[in-house]
Amino acid sequence: MIQDMTVGNPSRILLGFSLPMILSGMFQQLYNIVDSVVAGQFAGVNALAAVGASYPVTMLFIAVATGAGMGSSVIISQLFGAKEYRRMKSAIYTALIAMTALSALFTLLGLLFCTPLIALMGTPEVIFSDSDLYLRIYVFGIFFLFLYNIVTAVFNALGDSRTPLFFLIFSSLFNVALDVWFVAGFQMGVAGVAWATFIAQGISSVLSALWLFRKLKRIEAEGRAKPFDWRLLGAMSKIAVPSIIQQSIVSIGQLGVQALVNRFDERVVAGYSAAIKIDSFLKVAGMSVSNAISSFTAQNIGAGTVTRIRKGRNAAILTMAVYSILAVTVIRLFGSEIVGVFVDSKESAADVIKVGVEYLNIVGMFYFACGVLLIFNGILRGSGRVFAFTCATMTDLILRVSSAYLLADTIGPSAIWWSIPIGWCVAMVLAGCFYFFRRVDQKGFKQRMAQESILGRQ
Repeated sequence: MIQDMTVGNPSRILLGFSLPMILSGMFQQLYNIVDSVVAGQFAGVNALAAVGASYPVTMLFIAVATGAGMGSSVIISQLFGAKEYRRMKSAIYTALIAMTALSALFTLLGLLFCTPLIALMGTPEVIFSDSDLYLRIYVFGIFFLFLYNIVTAVFNALGDSRTPLFFLIFSSLFNVALDVWFVAGFQMGVAGVAWATFIAQGISSVLSALWLFRKLKRIEAEGRAKPFDWRLLGAMSKIAVPSIIQQSIVSIGQLGVQALVNRFDERVVAGYSAAIKIDSFLKVAGMSVSNAISSFTAQNIGAGTVTRIRKGRNAAILTMAVYSILAVTVIRLFGSEIVGVFVDSKESAADVIKVGVEYLNIVGMFYFACGVLLIFNGILRGSGRVFAFTCATMTDLILRVSSAYLLADTIGPSAIWWSIPIGWCVAMVLAGCFYFFRRVDQKGFKQRMAQESILGRQ
């Protein structure tokens, strides 16, 4: 059942709700990390750079799949909580059909535009063909990417966060085995890395979908559920489309930053590629706490227990403070060793490690600011304030990209690393202003949310 976060100790609730999400996020990041490690260790620095140069494009596809899954999850969760199982099943079937159509569209777009995107980012010629090859194979697996995300969204909506974690663990371990087998054993290079991800994600997504249908059969509903419902699709789209746009814009910003990094030699590209994977892994905790406080906020506004939101906010900020100290300590003590895992010691390792460690040392100092920004964004998102949340996100993106481009030519690659915390800090202040100047515990939030809820529409 869906966890009731309107009662009990906020700190314990947030930690308990976040933990499975943190573990899931970390295993999901292992896909990207293992791909890069295997490419760098067994295929060389150029292969590592090629996979890294493709990363922003793959993140664009992931952003669309994640945003669509978020829209579906909210509606399915509402219907499940209201015990409207027939409409809930209709929503699930509708979401699956819509995601299938969406995956077909993005597969076509990916095949048409992956090469132009690689060129647009200014990818160095020495890694261009490998980046293009990796992306083309990846694009063929977009259906499995979208299927996995919608199935995970449904499981979470049904209050089951453990099943997606189990399938992620299986998929990650299988991906590791295939990576080593294809790249180290068969010397397939970046193609082996891409095919390993394709196969592991494909098997995992299909198995998780079959498990979902098995679970749905056990939920009895009055009457037969519609296989497709346009009204439910519209309700899901109202939440999904803004989420897709917001996350896609962030991914496009990453494309711009990658294009700037690509102006430097392949050692800088490889160092950045390794560092950004480590950075993404370390930020999983912040993203998970943000998602947890978002659900916590939404449930408590709906229940009218809005005073708990402040307690949840304080607990979340304390959690991020402790985590940030731990993350920075790990970077300071073991940064070189962690980045070194990504590269073969025989090939320009010292230069690549130097770039990666410099990135992590600069960005790591501001993880707490990033965490507070994510917490404010989670509260704004959970209270339905999409405009405020989008403004903070766009501010972060615009400052990050613009400052990087303005300073990179005079300062060098380190300007790109510094642009990231600049965006975080300013966006954190803006998001905090949105929160404090129009608190979510003001009158009217509960009534408005009730009026906008899908439960009120038949």
